[in-house]
Amino acid sequence: METGRELFTQYGVQKTTIAELTDPVGIAPSTFYQFFDTKDDLYAEVLERESDEIVGPLMANSFESTDDPETAIRRFLRSILDEIETNPLMRQVLVDGTAHEYVTRGTEGERRAERDEELAFILPYVERWHEQGELGDTDPKVVASVIRAATFITLHQDDIGEDLYPDTRNRMIDAVAAGLTESSR
Repeated sequence: METGRELFTQYGVQKTTIAELTDPVGIAPSTFYQFFDTKDDLYAEVLERESDEIVGPLMANSFESTDDPETAIRRFLRSILDEIETNPLMRQVLVDGTAHEYVTRGTEGERRAERDEELAFILPYVERWHEQGELGDTDPKVVASVIRAATFITLHQDDIGEDLYPDTRNRMIDAVAAGLTESSR
């Protein structure tokens, strides 16, 4: 797993060979297949573990640290965008696009299930705020989807430009957080 993470981060999944994965850990390539059917399966496991390590602290520092929806949304977006922008593996998957096909593969139903799984982390908080009247009458799934969609600004860093991106990113975070919660004021 560690060797896979290092190599996938450095070279990408397509350019990493089974031998490059097995040689450093002293196993034969045939032994690799006792643990994983394909290199893609190892890659998916590496991504899942990476995500699991990120989610706990991310949620603790945002949705779990305040009862104020605007503050929570702002903290969440800043934290997740910081992670995407600084974590080489996450950056490779989400921004550089070198592994995009591995993240977006599958049927429409599988992709919908993946989106629902991503929204499941924040949806309970949004639903609670909605029940408490802190988000107006906006459907909680729409609010959660807007929060998720805001993370895609990282895909457009080059389009926005190096000089404008930091301020654009921060203004978008503020606008989304304020906009999603303004109807409750």
